[in-house]
Amino acid sequence: MTEMSNHNDGGNTVPNSQDQMVKGSAWMTAGSIFSRILGAIYIIPWGIWFGSYFFQGNALYGKGYNIYSFFLIAAIAGIPSAIAKQVAHYNAMNEYGVGFRLYKHGFVLAAITGLICASLLYFGAPLFDGGDPRVVPVLHSLAWAVLIIPVMSLSRGFFQGYQQMAPSAISQFVEQLARVAYMLGSAFVIMRVLHGNWITAVSQSTFAACVGAIAGTLTLGWYYLKNRSNFNYLVANSKNEIVVPAKQLYQEILQQALPFIVLGAGITIFQLIDQYTFFNFMRGTGVTSTVMLNNLFAMFSVNANKLIMITVSLSSALAITVVPLLSEAFTRNDRKDISHQLTNAMLLFEFVMLPSALGMAAIAHPLNIIFYGTSHKELATAVLAFSSFVSIMLGLFSVTSAIMQGVSQNKRAVRYFAVGTIVKLALQWPCIHYMGVFGPLVATTFGFLVANYLILRWLNQAFGVDFAGIAKKTNGILAFSLLMCVVANLLVQLTTRLLGTFMVVDSRIGSLIVVLIAVSIAGYLYVYLVLHTRLADTVLGDRTSRLRTMLHIK
Repeated sequence: MTEMSNHNDGGNTVPNSQDQMVKGSAWMTAGSIFSRILGAIYIIPWGIWFGSYFFQGNALYGKGYNIYSFFLIAAIAGIPSAIAKQVAHYNAMNEYGVGFRLYKHGFVLAAITGLICASLLYFGAPLFDGGDPRVVPVLHSLAWAVLIIPVMSLSRGFFQGYQQMAPSAISQFVEQLARVAYMLGSAFVIMRVLHGNWITAVSQSTFAACVGAIAGTLTLGWYYLKNRSNFNYLVANSKNEIVVPAKQLYQEILQQALPFIVLGAGITIFQLIDQYTFFNFMRGTGVTSTVMLNNLFAMFSVNANKLIMITVSLSSALAITVVPLLSEAFTRNDRKDISHQLTNAMLLFEFVMLPSALGMAAIAHPLNIIFYGTSHKELATAVLAFSSFVSIMLGLFSVTSAIMQGVSQNKRAVRYFAVGTIVKLALQWPCIHYMGVFGPLVATTFGFLVANYLILRWLNQAFGVDFAGIAKKTNGILAFSLLMCVVANLLVQLTTRLLGTFMVVDSRIGSLIVVLIAVSIAGYLYVYLVLHTRLADTVLGDRTSRLRTMLHIK
């Protein structure tokens, strides 16, 4: 419990913020990445068992999940992040008792919002189907998860307020493990054993979100019971100088939480815009086949999105970590520390996001075949490669919007996001009309580009972002990432030709071999360059020396 002991002195000792950020980011990144990878790998057997209904099933899954995601974010109402922020705020003042009461009141709010949103999703499903009645049973199955997840997410926020990222990360992985296990089990039984209806199989696959939520909640409960004595000690030794009425606690939660709904749902809102405009706009270009439209929608909104969200989750993990740290610095009115943390957050984001996005673009062809087979492989590869570049803007928004929340600029961040949304809506029709399946991705890029620009401009005006220092290190990160990308692409081509002499490369096994070779060599090259040049030291701190020793890098 060393992370909590940092606050035990009444807030007089300020822990090293970069170390805290890196340590917290490591936990959140690990949990998020493992969960995302697990959530992507399941698609391989799932797709095989669905057979010819794979793309149709995946499109239906995506339609239901986009709507569910919005309702889930509304149900969560930003309360977990708000709790993390406010708990960290009171902890910095050595008022642990107030933070604990905040959690209890937030628990009640989360239970209520979960019940309301789950009811709306279940009984209002026919209103949200977008003209596709097959979406209704999928939404019914997802409503049960909306009932449980808000309370689970709230508990994660409480632990994060103490800078304890391990419970969140591990519960996230357990949640995903249980979800995927139920998805695959139900899909196999329905499609292969019972030879049942594919719509029923999709509905059971989405119900798996509820199964996962139960497993994640039980994991957090175990962590709470394990650490209860430590929490009680901190509460008992608080200053207890502040008395906050219950009504004020609820007001604080809601004031902090409501803007989180919009910002937390940012990516989902853009996906819903795509879902409710893409089909009609594409019909205007002459594509009228429902099957073809579903296939195209699955390519960019579901298939590619599932993979790029693995890299976006890296930055999301950073965003979750930075909020309580910034809140503490903001409470102390330490502008220098805020500026320093902004620089750290941006560099850590670039350090992992740029090579991840460029690397995915380089291996898009074999990667697409591994997960989605050879159907429409050329177009699907191009969509995935383009989506990889778009993911940089999505990830950057996750970080910048979280930073704005950490410095209590929620409403301003919402306004900037609204401007970006207007840009997205204005460009949606012309982009789809002239660029087809790539149109929504282009409109999304410009929408988030505008929102990110407005946020970064304000942060610079308010706190002074060290853009000169960031730019210098960014040039190194970008140069090494581009070199890695080129090497990965060359390795894909070379390995494909060599393997093609004795096996079918455009198969899942062949593509897996190609990806493993390209990722291992090109990935090591990037790691070697950032460690050898000491670029990693400026981002990750002194921990890199041990990594250099392990890898025998001078």
